[in-house]
Amino acid sequence: MCYILFVNPTVLGAAGMDKGAVFVATGISSAVATIFMGLVAKYPMAIAPGLGVNAFFTYSVVIAMKVPWETAMAGVLIAAIIFLVLTLFKVREKIINLIPQDLKIAISAGIGLFIAFIGLANAGIIVKNPDTMVSLGQLTTPTVLLAVFGLIVTFILISRRVPAAIFIGMILTTIVGLFAGLIKLPTTVVSAVPSLAPTFGKSIAHLGDINSFQLFTVVLVFLIVTFFDTAGTMIGLATQAGFMKNGELPRAGRALSADAIGMTIGAIIGTSPTSAYVESSAGIAVGGRSGFTSVVTGVLFIFGLFFSPLLGMITSQVTAPALIVVGVLMAENLRHIHWDDFSIAAPAFLIVIGMPLTYSISDGIALGFILYPIMMISNKRSREVHPFMWALAAIFLFFLFVITRQ
Repeated sequence: MCYILFVNPTVLGAAGMDKGAVFVATGISSAVATIFMGLVAKYPMAIAPGLGVNAFFTYSVVIAMKVPWETAMAGVLIAAIIFLVLTLFKVREKIINLIPQDLKIAISAGIGLFIAFIGLANAGIIVKNPDTMVSLGQLTTPTVLLAVFGLIVTFILISRRVPAAIFIGMILTTIVGLFAGLIKLPTTVVSAVPSLAPTFGKSIAHLGDINSFQLFTVVLVFLIVTFFDTAGTMIGLATQAGFMKNGELPRAGRALSADAIGMTIGAIIGTSPTSAYVESSAGIAVGGRSGFTSVVTGVLFIFGLFFSPLLGMITSQVTAPALIVVGVLMAENLRHIHWDDFSIAAPAFLIVIGMPLTYSISDGIALGFILYPIMMISNKRSREVHPFMWALAAIFLFFLFVITRQ
């Protein structure tokens, strides 16, 4: 999962953030959260800025909504503080259970399609078309061919269950790019850690900018996405390792606290929300069962900070395959949605398809969450809808039809 050190600066860099500072913020927040996970929660689970929510930060909030990245980061900080409070008072686990499982799966899968679409666009495989909205790009272009090579290689490595497949795919793509003259070799590999000054404390300084319903909705989406991303991943990893007891995860509060702390620190120093990483399964698969696995991973993140010169080699053609592959992996749980129950299948489908087609995670969630209570009422199942879902539907309805039209 060390690829996030290079992918995250690329994604957040598109929002105008300093890549060197984001690189350091990514490493520090990942190291602190993962080491905390190992020492306090004692689980072999690594935490780092999540792919998907960083794309939402850049492409939906900063670029589409034209919100300055400093203000967007302030929104992340508010969400992180709320996160931390909810975790400390053990409310987070209860809220997670209030949203139907099918919709939680749809959110994860929809984010997967969203970041895969971004990856395809960044690679030049998919381009804008005035007649058909999108179309296939010029596959004979050298940079596009490099991305296609990286995608195919990474797919093969994943299918062959090669450890660190995504990272190896990025390395091989970079090597081919160097020989083809598409990527320049840096003058040095190891250097002093870049400065955090361009991003440090910007979220605190811009807290006052979060003063509109639209931005409060953005904070809500940060909360929702990271809520289910982390919880779902942790449950999956715990099941794989055999940690679950009577359907519950022991020391869940401590594990969720690690994520909340990482998210808070990350927002202060300059990176998008953190999340538990499914790549932790690699450590579990080879015998990792204690927190020592996480501590080692966290320490390695710190060592990784000295390799910032390599950032210049990690072009969009190198990171695009990683986004696409992670998108595929996130979509695999679609099979668990109850497609035979149209009352739940319809809103789940709107969430999944709405995210990439509206180019917005928040809009996709809004479409599904609004339709869900409507479908349940029409089928005389309104009692199955928790009041919390009614409140969310009302908030998103107001967001779509009032705020976004101003």
